[in-house]
Amino acid sequence: MAFASEEEKTNEYLFKIVLVGDSAVGKSNLLARFARDEYYPNSKSTIGVEFQTQKVDVNGKEVKAQIWDTAGQERFRAVTSAYYRGAVGALLVYDISRRQTFESIGRWLNELQTHSDMNVVTILVGNKSDLRDAREVSTAEGKALAEAQGLFFMETSALDSSNVVSAFQTVVKEIYNIEQESYDVSGAEEAGVIFI
Repeated sequence: MAFASEEEKTNEYLFKIVLVGDSAVGKSNLLARFARDEYYPNSKSTIGVEFQTQKVDVNGKEVKAQIWDTAGQERFRAVTSAYYRGAVGALLVYDISRRQTFESIGRWLNELQTHSDMNVVTILVGNKSDLRDAREVSTAEGKALAEAQGLFFMETSALDSSNVVSAFQTVVKEIYNIEQESYDVSGAEEAGVIFI
């Protein structure tokens, strides 16, 4: 039986990730599906903020993602903006069957950039992809917006679990890669290596 060394124990990663978007786009169900593989057809609107910690394996390293589910309702905005601080990742969620939620993305993106660090790894998520017949926002529109804003993009369904794990893993893996690159660069600089 092998025991983890002191260095291995302290070399843990904890990334704060926020779920943002209008009310009733399915943020809480995305989190429930990812964290517990559960879905709540009659879920209520989130009041304030809730969070869960989930372990993700990235290149053999255990990474903990602390995922904050923020309320999408206007009356909670002043409270939730404080929770963006310290976030290194975000899932910006809209409902593919409600165009208004897609049109709100610019406002949410602005709020995210205003209240968090500038280098937040963000994925645009078109949720409820199972509602094909009720679709109001095309996949192409989602991709185009993501490309224009420099975001990752994915369509998901918390109901049938399509791409839910992939969406979260995309963000966690990208944060991890950025962390590794910045560590490699700073470590190399300390060793006298200069990057041009």
